[in-house]
Amino acid sequence: MDSNERFDASLYNISVRKGRFDGDILFEAKIKELPDVAEYADTHEEAYSLAIDTLETTAEILSEQGKMMPLPIIEEGNYSGRVTLRMPKSMHAACAAWSETEETSLNQLIVNCLSYGLGRQFGISHTLHKFKATLGTEKQTRFISVEAQPQPVLTLVGHKKHIPLHDETGGQVAYG
Repeated sequence: MDSNERFDASLYNISVRKGRFDGDILFEAKIKELPDVAEYADTHEEAYSLAIDTLETTAEILSEQGKMMPLPIIEEGNYSGRVTLRMPKSMHAACAAWSETEETSLNQLIVNCLSYGLGRQFGISHTLHKFKATLGTEKQTRFISVEAQPQPVLTLVGHKKHIPLHDETGGQVAYG
């Protein structure tokens, strides 16, 4: 973390609940942005404090490694997550065919494409452009994976299709 940037763990979504875990009554703190993390304690306050500490430690470690901390998920109250989308019939057919080759639903394919676009718009694009300098490594976000290979490709996580990021002459391929 840069000295000019201040990490605020309290912006993250932490839920604390009381329950029986391994035979003991404890408080479990979970962090929505880090779904694999759970902290357990005897009191609500202690579980919350452990989650805050985990967020701060994770942010510090990722910063030292030159990686990005997942941003806090800010939920807007007026969005259902449901959108009606109209598109040309030819685009619908092409997307449906693509989703069939990926063995996924058309909805999931569109969500992955939108996630890719949002990632490029809000901070992931610098990773995509820098990966050529780190051949042999793999960069991955929650939605996309970019593998540095002789022919750089984009892979939607959980899918088989590799999309070339450059054409045969080395020029960038534009999608969308």
